[in-house]
Amino acid sequence: MQTIGVDVGGTFTDLVFCDLKTGQLAIHKVSTTPHDPSEGVLAGIRELCQQNRIDPGGIRYVFHGTTTATNSVLENKGAKAGLITNQGFRDIVHIGRHQRVEHYSIMQELPWQSRPLVQRRYRKTVGGRLAPPTGQELEPLDEAGVRRAAQELKAEGVESVAICFLFSYLNPAHELRAKAIVQAEMPDAFVTTSSFVSPQFREFERFTTASLAAFIGPKVERYIDHLDKALSDSGISGDLRIMASNGGVATPAMVSEKPTLTLLSGLAAGVLGGAWVGELVGRRRLITFDIGGTSADIGIIVDGKFAETDARSTSIAGFPLLMPMLDIHTIGAGGGSIAYVDRGGAFRVGPQSAGAVPGPAAYGRGGDQPTVTDANLVLGRLDANDFLGGSMALDAEASRRVIGGLAAQLGLPLNDAAEGVLTILNANMANAIRSRTVQKGIDPRGFALVAFGGAGPLHGAEVAAMLGIPEVIVPPHPGITSAVGLLTTDLKYDTIRTQFQVSDAVDVDRLNRDCLDMQAELARQFEADKIPAADVTWQRVGDLRYVGQGYELKIPLPGGTIDAAGLAGIWDAFHKAHAAEYGHAFEASPIEIVNVRVSGIGAMPKLTRPPAPAGGSLDAARLRTSACVFRVDGTLKSFETPVYQRAKLPVEERFEGPAIILQKDSTTVVPPRTTAMVDTSGSIIITLGDRS
Repeated sequence: MQTIGVDVGGTFTDLVFCDLKTGQLAIHKVSTTPHDPSEGVLAGIRELCQQNRIDPGGIRYVFHGTTTATNSVLENKGAKAGLITNQGFRDIVHIGRHQRVEHYSIMQELPWQSRPLVQRRYRKTVGGRLAPPTGQELEPLDEAGVRRAAQELKAEGVESVAICFLFSYLNPAHELRAKAIVQAEMPDAFVTTSSFVSPQFREFERFTTASLAAFIGPKVERYIDHLDKALSDSGISGDLRIMASNGGVATPAMVSEKPTLTLLSGLAAGVLGGAWVGELVGRRRLITFDIGGTSADIGIIVDGKFAETDARSTSIAGFPLLMPMLDIHTIGAGGGSIAYVDRGGAFRVGPQSAGAVPGPAAYGRGGDQPTVTDANLVLGRLDANDFLGGSMALDAEASRRVIGGLAAQLGLPLNDAAEGVLTILNANMANAIRSRTVQKGIDPRGFALVAFGGAGPLHGAEVAAMLGIPEVIVPPHPGITSAVGLLTTDLKYDTIRTQFQVSDAVDVDRLNRDCLDMQAELARQFEADKIPAADVTWQRVGDLRYVGQGYELKIPLPGGTIDAAGLAGIWDAFHKAHAAEYGHAFEASPIEIVNVRVSGIGAMPKLTRPPAPAGGSLDAARLRTSACVFRVDGTLKSFETPVYQRAKLPVEERFEGPAIILQKDSTTVVPPRTTAMVDTSGSIIITLGDRS
C-alpha cells in the first residue's frame, strides 16, 4: 500500500512517500505557496512522483497537515460571520469572563474584543429558551425571528452563521431548527451550531468555539474541496485524510463540517512524528521540538502518552476553545525570525518572520532583514552551496550585509551579532520549554529532546544545554518529521456529553446509556467512512472535579458497563490524579462528573520500523572542513569543523563535536563538547557533555 504525507509549513511544504509493502521511502521539499497552499501541495506530489518513478494512480492515501485554519485565525482573515443567539445574550462573546489572561493588567489586549470573530452588527437575537437540568423548553423558539435574522444577515453579505443558544448542550432542538431555517434562507452560507461543534457547558467558550468554526469554515471548506478535486484531476484516486488537532486524522467531509478540528493540524503531526522517532530509539519521555521557518512548536510525551490541553488553557490566537487538542506550545521563533533593535534599544529576535516570501536575505528573493538563517550562515553553520541537498544556493554576501547592519546598530563585531541572534532565539525557546515542564513540576533533565523541522537540528543541542537535557535525538529526516507523523496515526473522532453528576448520587443507568449512545453515534460515522467495526477501538474519559471547584481533570473511565466497583475505581483514580497535579487530595469530599468523553479510533495503515541505514565511515562521510563559530567558556571561537554527509556516516560509532551534518531536508549542528552517534533506527543521538 502506497501513502503520501504532506505537511504545509510557513516556509516549506514537506512531503514523504512510503510503500508499506516494500518499505520504499522518499522525501521531498518545495516552497510553500501562501496565496494558495494547494499549489505547493500538488507541485510537490508531482515532483516527488517524477523523481522516484512513482505512479500517482497507485497512491492509496494522502495524509495532509494544513495550516489554513490556523493562519486564518492568526492573521484575522476569516469569513464575514454572523451569530444568532438568545435575547439578552448578544454580547456574551464580547464580555467573556471575569477572568483575564493577565489578571492585573488594565491595558492587556482581549482578542474577542479587539478583533472579534463576529462583528456586533452581525450578532442577532431571537426569542426562545431552554433550561437545565434536562434542557426542557421554557419558551418556544421564535422561528419568524430566526427567519428575519437570516434575511438580514444575507442582505449584509454574511458568508457563515453560528447558531448558539443557552443550554443547547442539553437539548439541541432549538439550534437544529434554527439551522434548518437559516439554511433555507441562506443556501450558500456555511451554517453551524454550538451543540454540534462543542456540546458542553461554559457558554462563552462554547459560543466562541462555534464562532471560530463560522469564521474559518468557508475558507477551510473551499480549500479542502479544491484540494480533493485537484488531487483527483492529477490522477491520484486515493483518499484524502486531514490531520486533526486531537492527534488523529479525519475525512474531508468531517473537516468541512467541523473546521475547528484542524486548528492545530500540522503541529499535532509533528508531535506524532517525534513520538514515533522516540519509540524507535527506546525513549518514551520526550520533548518534541519542531522549528520551522516561522515558529517553534513544543510538545511533551510522558511514557508514550501525549499531553492534552484542558478547559483552562485551550486557545488559539488568544480565543478560548473547547475542542480535544494535543497540548502544543507555539512561539514565534524559526529560521525566518527577524532580529532587530526595538524602540527601547533592546536586542530582540521574532516573533516577526520573513516567511517564505521574500524569506531571509540568504534566499536571494529580496529579503532585507537580518534573520536566524542569515546568522547561521554567517557563523558557518549552514553551507551556502549545499542547502536543500544543493537544489537551492544561499547568498552568503547578502547574509553578511544584513547581519552587518544589525551589528552596526548594536556596536558589535559581525560574529558577535550573529551569535547573539542565535543565543536570544535559543533562550526564548528554552524558556518556552520551561513553561511546559519546570513550571508544571516536570524536570526536563529526565527527558530526551527530539529536534526536527528545518531548523530544529541546528539549535537542538544548544537549547538542550540551557535546560540540562542530556541528549538530543535528530530523526532520520528531520525536515519532514511532521509529514512522517501523518503516516503514524489513525482516524480519530471524539464526542462529549455534560453530566453534572455527584459521587454520592450517581445515576449509573444514565451514565452507561450516554456512553453507549455516544459510541453508537461515532460508530455510525466510522461506518460512513467505510472503516470496519473490527478496526475500531474505543476510549472513555471523564472530566472530574471536587464539588465547588472551577476546573476539571481528565480521568480514564472503564469500558463496558460501569458498576459500583467501576465507580469506586474512578473516584480513587481522581484522588490520585489530583494529588499528582496539585500536591494534595480531599478524599472525604464529593466528586463531580462534569463531562463524559468517548473517542473512537479507526486503524489506518502506518509506517513500520525502517531498515537500518547502510552506513559507512567517518572518512567516507567527510566532505571537507569549514570554519564554524561557537561560544565556549563565554568566548567566541572559530573551529575547523568537519562537514559530513549524513547518509555515509557509520552506524553506532560515536564521534566528537564540533561537526556539521548535511542532508537534503535539514542541517544538524553537533557543538563542541558533545558527541554524536547514528542509531540503528537512523536517528542521530547527540549526547551533551560539560559545556559551561
